[in-house]
Amino acid sequence: MDHLSYMFPSKINLTHIIKEALNYREPKHIHDSECWYKHAGVLVPLFDKEGICKVLLTKRTNKVEHHKGQISFPGGSVDEEDASLEETALREAYEEIGLLKGDVKLLGRLDDTLTLASNFVVHPFVGLIPYPYDFRISKMEVESLLMVPLSVFNSKPRPKKQEVHFEDMTYNTVTYEYNGELIWGATARMMENFMNIIGYKLALPVGRK
Repeated sequence: MDHLSYMFPSKINLTHIIKEALNYREPKHIHDSECWYKHAGVLVPLFDKEGICKVLLTKRTNKVEHHKGQISFPGGSVDEEDASLEETALREAYEEIGLLKGDVKLLGRLDDTLTLASNFVVHPFVGLIPYPYDFRISKMEVESLLMVPLSVFNSKPRPKKQEVHFEDMTYNTVTYEYNGELIWGATARMMENFMNIIGYKLALPVGRK
């Protein structure tokens, strides 16, 4: 087994623990009164596969405008028609992977984060989704799905930082690795934020390669 995985006793208990931890605190917001940034909503989807808590991520195609080939969460730019940032995240999840809004149980919100390469403020929302699921991926936006055990992100004392070269730039960023894929940038920072909030409450084992 590549990584230790977190076996949780019941979906109800896990949902309660995560929801309570996320909603006990006030998420940090990046204020943009001068409208310097673009804004995006993303969904951090969690699911139970054979008693193991996993995180669903996407590998982006090289056809998209931003973050070509990177590992990311379902999500995208806020549209004028979106009633809220939550609506943006849920709409984009449907457009990218066919996840129906009614099949997502939102648990709470993480801190806003800035992208390193594209000048976005990203607003992340954590949600529980059913599994197995008939995902329908957008071939324009999503190359493949990545299902990562939550314990992969439980790094002690802190996740590794390394230099990542992308589109003629070098970034010193938090990174995680799983099955040959490198998770870095805003996606990695969101998961670091998530684990800082809920990791100690779940008594997760430390992921190992």
